[in-house]
Formats: sequence, C-alpha cells, structure tokens
Amino acid sequence: MAVLPRPFDAEPLDRTSPEAKHVQLRESLRRYIGTYCGPGTGIPSERQLSDYFGVARMTVRQAIDALVAEEVLERIVGLGTFVARSKVDLHMKMTSYTEEMIRRGMVPDARVLSFEQQGATPLVARELQIEIGQPVVRFRRQLLADGEPMSVDENFIPAHRVAGILDDPPPTSLYNVLSEKYGLVMEWGEDTIEATAASPSIARLLNVEMNAPLLKIQRHAYVARAMVDYSVSYYRADRYKLWVPLQRPGVRTPRAYSSKRLG
Repeated sequence: MAVLPRPFDAEPLDRTSPEAKHVQLRESLRRYIGTYCGPGTGIPSERQLSDYFGVARMTVRQAIDALVAEEVLERIVGLGTFVARSKVDLHMKMTSYTEEMIRRGMVPDARVLSFEQQGATPLVARELQIEIGQPVVRFRRQLLADGEPMSVDENFIPAHRVAGILDDPPPTSLYNVLSEKYGLVMEWGEDTIEATAASPSIARLLNVEMNAPLLKIQRHAYVARAMVDYSVSYYRADRYKLWVPLQRPGVRTPRAYSSKRLG
C-alpha cells in the first residue's frame, strides 16, 4: 500500500459554519484525496485525524464511514483505511477479456500458466459431461489490466473439438480462436457465482493476502445444445463488483444493458 505523498495538511474545519462537523470533515478529506492521493494510499488513523481536526473520534468515524459507503475509501482489517481502487463492473456476457478492458481504457495482458492436453479428471468429466480420462485441452491464465493481476481463468475444452490448437502459440483471445478457426461460436452459457477465499497459490497469482475474498465463477458454455467449454475463474473482490440487471417477465427493458464476460 502507498503512503501519504506529503505531510497531511487538509483544509481545517470552519467552526463558525452551521454545517455539521462530520460533513465538513468528509468534504475536506474528499478534496485532499482527490488532489494528492492515488488508489491504495493510506490515510491517517482516526486518532490522528481527531487530533488534527480537533474533533471527537466519533465525528471522524462518521466522515470516514460516509466515504467508505461511497467507495472513496476502503477499510482493510488489521491494516487501516486506504483510498479505494476503482472496481470494474462484472457484467455477465460471453465476450473477451481483451475487448472489455480496451473498452474501459485499460491495457489488457495475460500470462499463460498452462496450455496442454490432459485426461479429464472426475470433476472436469462431470462438468463437461464426458468420460473420465477423455482428452481435454486445459488453458490456464493470469489476466492483468494496466499491469495489475485481475483474475485467474482456467478453461477446459474437449480435445476433439479443437484438433491442432496446441500446434499454435496460446491464443490471445480464446473465444476468438474458437470462433474463427473452429467455427465454435458460444451461443449461451450458465454461470455459478459464489464467494470464496484465496488459496495460497491463487493469492500469489492475484497479489492478495491468503484468504482474501474472491469471486469464483464457474461457467458452462454451449454451441447449440453441445457443451464446448467449462471454465473456473477467480476474480479479485477488491477490483470487481457484480452487476445484474433485473426485469419482470414480459416487460421490455427501457435501455439496452451492456454486459461482459472476461474469457
């Protein structure tokens, strides 16, 4: 985590103002953060802010609570309060990670962890609805944006569907290769989303603490009625928030929802 880039000198409170002290303090902190602090910068403790502004710690806590609620700040248990990193909306759609990051003005990148053929384990066989030991292509990557780890993705595809795919370098966009080279256009899918804690190996890849909260998404993707891809993805909970549009059956939406899939 970054530290304050300069001695803390936020605007003092106006003791003659009718505006509540915690509101003044909140806005003073907001201006200071917007001017001097980047994402991940730590701010002074409640005690230090109480002394600096000459107010009760409860007043400080009210101001910080409001900024945490607005996602300007974030508390990390055992470490302190920091300027929040912006979160990417996780909209569920079968488009590529590369396309989505470019659309958001971020530079996408990926580090291939494995690209190989192996026999389907009992778990993979069950999820792909194939026989145990049947050849599958395993494609595992660490996905990054602006040089920072964002997620770890692992895809399993029946090998007979993608003959010769291992003869070429690992694809930059898996779904583009499946579509353009093999005619496998993913038409629909089913996602299972759950909260989980980072294992030691996933924590290292995502640059988070062990047991840090993650979003785990398992996907079954289909071409017509045939399942072609089973994937498991782990997303950093501090960089993603799940966005799900809701609509009553039979009612047309007044807007076109844009969605995403990092794949």
